[in-house]
Amino acid sequence: GTGSSILSALQDLFWLSKSKVEKQLQIISVLQWVLTFLIMGVACTLILMYILCTDCWAIAALYLAWLVFDWNTPKKGGRRSQWVRNWAIWRYFRDYFPIRLVKTHNLLTTRNYIFGYHPHGIMGLGAFCNFSTEATGVSQKFPGIRPYLATLAGNFRMPILRDYLMSGGICPVNRDSIDYILSKNGSGNAIIIVVGGAAESLNCTPGKNSVTLRNRKGFVKLALRHGADLVPVYSFGENEVYKQVIFEEGSWGRWVQKKFQKHIGFAPCIFHGRGLFSSNTWGLLPYSKPITTVVGEPITIPKIDNPSQKEVDFYHSIYVDSLIKLFDKYKSKFGLPETEVLEVN
Repeated sequence: GTGSSILSALQDLFWLSKSKVEKQLQIISVLQWVLTFLIMGVACTLILMYILCTDCWAIAALYLAWLVFDWNTPKKGGRRSQWVRNWAIWRYFRDYFPIRLVKTHNLLTTRNYIFGYHPHGIMGLGAFCNFSTEATGVSQKFPGIRPYLATLAGNFRMPILRDYLMSGGICPVNRDSIDYILSKNGSGNAIIIVVGGAAESLNCTPGKNSVTLRNRKGFVKLALRHGADLVPVYSFGENEVYKQVIFEEGSWGRWVQKKFQKHIGFAPCIFHGRGLFSSNTWGLLPYSKPITTVVGEPITIPKIDNPSQKEVDFYHSIYVDSLIKLFDKYKSKFGLPETEVLEVN
């Protein structure tokens, strides 16, 4: 009757509203991370300098004193917070794309690991969501393993930002930090290194599956020095969430990017995603494309205090082969044609 029709319509309206609210929460969760990635460090530095010039200067002075006292904490594994890693906002972040973590093999808690994450993408969204939060269940999938996502050391010189990053289990990607975690922090540690770094980010674009790896061997040498097993990780869809202007080799644009990369550690990219209110406009929000991160089979690495170049090259070649096999095994399952080939530069 009429009553049941009205009730049905109201129920449809309720669920539609709930769906819209969920979508807006997803957008907000991703937007806050994008702004954190792009401007939080600089913004917090400027705000701190401003406060020093006001009547509230004592607050900024106290924080700066704490900063000096706490300066080396990032090099010692940081200060992770399970509360922050389990924030509900990260689940909305995950569902926006959505992002998924796929486990293929068990990891022993008696070993340490270096995960090679590929590709970098513009912001490494899959790496962050999977390993710096609990949104995709990394602790449940790999019980007893503590993931540390390694990023630019310069981020840990920025006030407030450094504490925010450390709360998620993020550490500097430098030798001191990695040496400490792999030698003085017991076993069951997994350091996630985005091997291609800034150089790889310059070539990421939708429809392209390429990694910068041929001459990236430092992570293999670190693994040998500590006897940490290597684990190839490939994130299908990481390159799909932003569109980028690619400058050709030899162009002025590429020259500027490489200068920034050499002297500052990151390469400025000209990229865009969707707008805040419409997917048909340009903006800073990434496109909501699925990102599926597959963690491959660990490669057993012996402990060699001073590995030779021949030994580094040998295990590097094994790693490259393992990454290609991982890509080939799962590419068709996650939307790529069987003919797709992983380009290793």
